[in-house]
Amino acid sequence: MKLRKKLTAEPEVFTDSLNDIIFILLMFFLIVSTLANPNVIKVNNPRGTRDTKAKQNIVISIDKDQHFYMGQKQVDPAMLDSLLVAEVLRLKPLIDTPSVVINADTISYYGEVFRVMRAAKRAGAKVVANVQ
Repeated sequence: MKLRKKLTAEPEVFTDSLNDIIFILLMFFLIVSTLANPNVIKVNNPRGTRDTKAKQNIVISIDKDQHFYMGQKQVDPAMLDSLLVAEVLRLKPLIDTPSVVINADTISYYGEVFRVMRAAKRAGAKVVANVQ
């Protein structure tokens, strides 16, 4: 008869710190999920391969005293529309779409900036506005 028991160690998994780890992961995912905005619509934006900076073919400047300049030359505001159309038509054979860059002071009237933008669009030019 065999009265002695075998002394074999049974494998155990140490799970005392498992509760702490699961609690920390749960808190992390709860916080991260509140940061994600589900109302955002993802849109694929096109990526350009060339430099997309507009060439400054025609520069119109409006200073704080409402003086208009085409390039370096001061222009009468009443004549600006017709001079702008003439300049765009002059550049059309050389450039497919001439661009008009508008540099306006922050004190200048926005109505004048929009008038120049409309005149340039009517003439068939691309408009870039830069209000400083």
